[in-house]
Amino acid sequence: MSKIAPSAGAKPGTVFLVGAGPGDPDLLTLRAARLVMNAKLIVHDGLVEPAILAMARPSARLVSVAKSRSRHTLPQEGINDLLVREALGGTDVVRLKGGDPFVFGRGGEEAEACRAAGVPVEVVPGVSAALGAAAAAQIPLTHRDAASVVSFVAGQCKGLTDQNWSGLAGVGRTLVIYMGVATAEAIADKLIADGLAPEMPVAVIENATRPEMRVLRGSLAALASLVAKNKVKSPALIVIGEVAARDEVDVRAIALEAAK
Repeated sequence: MSKIAPSAGAKPGTVFLVGAGPGDPDLLTLRAARLVMNAKLIVHDGLVEPAILAMARPSARLVSVAKSRSRHTLPQEGINDLLVREALGGTDVVRLKGGDPFVFGRGGEEAEACRAAGVPVEVVPGVSAALGAAAAAQIPLTHRDAASVVSFVAGQCKGLTDQNWSGLAGVGRTLVIYMGVATAEAIADKLIADGLAPEMPVAVIENATRPEMRVLRGSLAALASLVAKNKVKSPALIVIGEVAARDEVDVRAIALEAAK
């Protein structure tokens, strides 16, 4: 809980937890776009597409709190304090997050910190990375012939050994893994040890909705080599399940055609 006191006589500003979507600025909600374009202060993650930040007015103050694996520019507690401090000083804050603020975005923690300090909060949902990536790759996360259950998990949150994925992947189910590139080999080993077939189809979607997007397909047993051979880097999502092998399309060709 933040111990920052409000400025004397100042009315607290509002913290807007805004989803920036998977990358393409066209996928912003109207509410999100308006907030970005009118913001005086934007506190943003590293996954936010530069083209979205470019929508801000020239006088806007942009503060990066980018995180990467094992390295945080600012710890989460520091981000919470930053949001609270600025808002208690009377500034409206647009907290811009890749995807959706409440899907592996720590938006819940930031909202709790703001409410505890008496700061008003508004959540503006965004297209989640999983939904945006799957749509861009034309991989249906559910399909009457392939899957009726979808689960989202984090590939490095608190370590794989602390996570129970039993029943989340298999026939008739789709498993979407965030932040799994660095732990791809451990993920495959874990799922196969749990009984998932080594030949289960997988897809790795890198830079979803962006011009440089790639969709790589293979089997669960070959997941680690697929990632290593193609030098996959974040942001990337892993989709595991029969849907990953359905109606493969050349999404790059489709995107180029649409751009003509």
